[in-house]
Amino acid sequence: MSIYFITGISTDVGKTIASAIVTEALEADYWKPIQAGELDNCDTKKVEQLISNTKSKFYPNAYALKTPMSPHGAADIDGVKININKIKVPILTTNHLVIEGAGGLLVPLNNKDTIFDLIKSDYRVIVVSRHYLGSINHTLLTVNMLKEKGFDVSIIFSGNEHKTTEYIIKKMTQVPIIGRIDDEPYFDKNVIKEYAELFKENL
Repeated sequence: MSIYFITGISTDVGKTIASAIVTEALEADYWKPIQAGELDNCDTKKVEQLISNTKSKFYPNAYALKTPMSPHGAADIDGVKININKIKVPILTTNHLVIEGAGGLLVPLNNKDTIFDLIKSDYRVIVVSRHYLGSINHTLLTVNMLKEKGFDVSIIFSGNEHKTTEYIIKKMTQVPIIGRIDDEPYFDKNVIKEYAELFKENL
């Protein structure tokens, strides 16, 4: 059993689609510890609707917050305090597990803990990097922080090809590139399955 933690260089970079692809490729279980906003159509439901295999199981959020904002702020509005000691990996699974983070590594959960504090030393970390002005800096900061702590890190690019950006990120991080998810017209089970087949050997 391997645990894959999927984080991003920012918000709205494609973590959920990447999580669906990795979950499908490995026929893994999926868990999003903290959901903030969109509770009626949360990321767990989105991933579940994109998966074709029958092996994957989906576990409930440790915290499901109503407001779409940083977890510490959403929790404050809901009148709760996020305690990372209560965020425990589902113990029922013996399958591979994909964990999807919220936003980037240093998104605060409370006054002292961040998403980074949820990542254990034996997790394999996948960074989703989407191309935008400033994304090289955000990607290098994210990857280098993980490397300095000794994590097994790889990258999935999100968005249509940008050769100079991808080249310099590969050159300066020296971490494996799993693949790139293009800006598809839509994502459904078939599209996810196609990417899963492409990415499988690099996972």
